[in-house]
Amino acid sequence: MATRNWITNTLASVSFAALLWVGSSPTWAESKDQKEMRGLDEQVQEIKSDVLAIAQELSRLEEKLLFPSGTQVAVFVAVAEGDPMRLDAVRLQVDGELVAHYIYSFKELEALRKGGVQRIYVGNVSTGDHQLDVLVDGKREGGADFSHTEHFTFRKDVKPKLVGLTLAGPDSGKTPIVLGDW
Repeated sequence: MATRNWITNTLASVSFAALLWVGSSPTWAESKDQKEMRGLDEQVQEIKSDVLAIAQELSRLEEKLLFPSGTQVAVFVAVAEGDPMRLDAVRLQVDGELVAHYIYSFKELEALRKGGVQRIYVGNVSTGDHQLDVLVDGKREGGADFSHTEHFTFRKDVKPKLVGLTLAGPDSGKTPIVLGDW
């Protein structure tokens, strides 16, 4: 009986030592390497976040440099709520010069229909009165093409000017293009 206990204890000790040896050699090195890789991945993600933040800040600074607030005008486009038209394109002219021509994708049109707003143009103009010509191309609810042009005058003061255009199709019963200050 004592021999049996001695053999059992010896086998248990050898098994425990073998488990310790197996557990500490290759798998320990792998877990150390995995921890190092995880640490590197986290550092890479932090660097990516920093780069994106820097790029965003540079973009803001570039916009401030290119479009000083004293001369800046921005034009936004929205679709009238519940309007069934399919907006295809919008062209803008400021003082007779083409400044924007945008063709809408299906996803962009859906976003506008859900209340989204698009900044279609940002530019510099002097203070005073300016002519804004807006041409809208699209399709009516039944699929027929339509095109509508409106001419507006807006006044640019010393501060930045935000101009909003609300577009509606001819079947909506609303004014096709409404100009508003935002």
